[in-house]
Amino acid sequence: MSYSLDAQKLMLEFQQDELNSSLIYGYFAKTVKDEKNKKILLQIAQDEAHHAAIWKHYTQKEVRPNMLKVWWFRFLTYVLGYTFVIKLLELHEYAGVNGLQQLKKEIPEVSGIINDEKKHEAELIGMLDEDRLNYVGAMVLGLNDALVELTGTIAGLTFVLANTTMIALAGIITGIAATLSMAASNYLAERADGNPHALKASVYTGLTYLFTVIFLVLPYLIFPANLYLPALVCMILTVILLIAVFNYYLAVVKSERFLPKFLEMSGISLSVALISFLIGLLAKLAFGIDVG
Repeated sequence: MSYSLDAQKLMLEFQQDELNSSLIYGYFAKTVKDEKNKKILLQIAQDEAHHAAIWKHYTQKEVRPNMLKVWWFRFLTYVLGYTFVIKLLELHEYAGVNGLQQLKKEIPEVSGIINDEKKHEAELIGMLDEDRLNYVGAMVLGLNDALVELTGTIAGLTFVLANTTMIALAGIITGIAATLSMAASNYLAERADGNPHALKASVYTGLTYLFTVIFLVLPYLIFPANLYLPALVCMILTVILLIAVFNYYLAVVKSERFLPKFLEMSGISLSVALISFLIGLLAKLAFGIDVG
């Protein structure tokens, strides 16, 4: 039976995607410790390989997996955890199901593949239990506080000090002190709530806060002393990027909408930065501060 060029192209894309997914899920199966999760992932990897064989029967072509894509997802696993990657693959598979509907009339096995993909989605949602996801609240606390406090502090100091080196130094001292204070406060709060993992939660909060501080101060360490305004602009762009990346991560792993959370956090952080910047400017004018 002959197929249109569009159908042939679509089948080859599905064949390669199934091969990619088989390798990725097989890799996950080797890395997870939970035996139940391991069995589910191995079964899914086998199903994906079987789907690739079905497509090969129709395309009559040998397709190699995209190893660059496979290694990219492995890298993402180390950085963002396997839950994020699995959810991302799940979203891709959902889009793939819509594409499969186009071939359903011509290829009878498509119905079985669609049923498998839907089963995968249900199994994946049921098995996800990554340790770091239990501390998302702690990470949100660390990121949110660092963005609001440090963005406001650094923006306020920009016009007062008018020197990137001085601003960076003040930001580092304030940031480290705030990191220790935030981690300690979170630990005491978690202990008061009876959380047996209070120490681990406080570590996640502190580390998230500290990494945020590093990213916010970095522009002032890069730019020359007199280019404090470009450093401020760069810091604001960094803030927006951090908020976008973190909220995208949360949107994927928690199946939430990205835009409302992104706009809310961005609005709060940038509003605080603007108010602090104006306060710093007024303070410099009112008290005649001239560091240079």
